[in-house]
Amino acid sequence: EPGELGEPGWPRSGGSLGPRGLLALAVASGAAAWATWAVLLMPGFRRVPLRLQVPYQPSSPRQVANALALLRGRAGKTVDLGSGDGRLVLEAYKQGLRPALGYELNPWLLSLANYRAWKAGYHGKVSFLKEDLWKVNLSDCHNVIVFLAPSVKPPLATKLLAELPDDARVVAGRFPFPSWSPSCTLGQGLEQVWAYDMKEVRREAQGSAQESQV
Repeated sequence: EPGELGEPGWPRSGGSLGPRGLLALAVASGAAAWATWAVLLMPGFRRVPLRLQVPYQPSSPRQVANALALLRGRAGKTVDLGSGDGRLVLEAYKQGLRPALGYELNPWLLSLANYRAWKAGYHGKVSFLKEDLWKVNLSDCHNVIVFLAPSVKPPLATKLLAELPDDARVVAGRFPFPSWSPSCTLGQGLEQVWAYDMKEVRREAQGSAQESQV
């Protein structure tokens, strides 16, 4: 019988877990989540400085729709920086933004993205590259999607300003660029996205620099 020496006191089917059962379940869930992170998601972060690491968090369907809505009607090379499982790149290709590619360091996420591309019938039509986004040259990119953490935005803003052409548009999801004024925005809360036109961003930056010299 449950409760006898040497026998586990598991609850019967349909019974309540109780405080100890809930605690055990929470511990087991936490251990499983940590194991998933350690085995699947951590490898891509080992070469990246701690302050620039961004945990994987898949974009919701609404976030994807809002981001691509701000790129509708545009042309040119489209990249997703930290492309995760590839859903934003695949949707960009569907909407005619080509070439479409993603930069991602995590090999497991790259495999998942390539599987999703194959399943959608886009194998060989989109690209997912194992590249450090801080080292790639973005000078030929006209549409850039950024769903990254707030800590990454300031140094990334410097890189984008230095490399992107004037006619490029940057779309940020979840968090805006703190020092840039968006050309337009869409959505609310976690589903909000912001679009920045580099020509306007540069004009504003130059104006601020001139004011500071006066």
